[in-house]
Amino acid sequence: MNTKAEQLFEMINARNSDGSLSDPAPSADELAFAIQAGLTAPDHHRLQPWRFQTVQGDARIKMGEVLRQALVARGETDEDVLRKISTQPLRAPLILICIVHPQAHPKVPVQEQILSTGAAVQNILLMIKALGYGAIWRTGAITESPVVKQAFGLAEPDIIVGFVYIGSLSREIPTRARISEDGFLKEWP
Repeated sequence: MNTKAEQLFEMINARNSDGSLSDPAPSADELAFAIQAGLTAPDHHRLQPWRFQTVQGDARIKMGEVLRQALVARGETDEDVLRKISTQPLRAPLILICIVHPQAHPKVPVQEQILSTGAAVQNILLMIKALGYGAIWRTGAITESPVVKQAFGLAEPDIIVGFVYIGSLSREIPTRARISEDGFLKEWP
């Protein structure tokens, strides 16, 4: 194996999800650099189905209220659950809303556009790690809420594939143990 490939693997392997994030968040230039990495994702017919929105500062409090409203619209009444979801955006100084904006194309199904956006998010996560920050990618049923989609100005077909919480690492996370490809890779037939 060549040195560049080994270095790249080590960086990829060192990336872990971390929910212990604090200030500072990446600068605007650093975030733009990470987004540029995301925009290199595989993209059949160059449809560019990815969209990103940032939430930071006091907007995180507003986002918490939106998440709370989404749960209330779904019928949630437990105040502890509602309080918890309203504080979730405060877990990191920066949240990146990752969105698929599907494009109608006879050769590129929506599923492929979702996967392309997932690849873009992975590239962003890797660049955030390379820049010395931490991140965690969160989803859940709340991402499908019409209340949430409307609050972020999304169209009905748009899909939120995740909230990526980004900030400085509050602790060092050990590199994960290497997983053997046995059981995941086989030759056909």
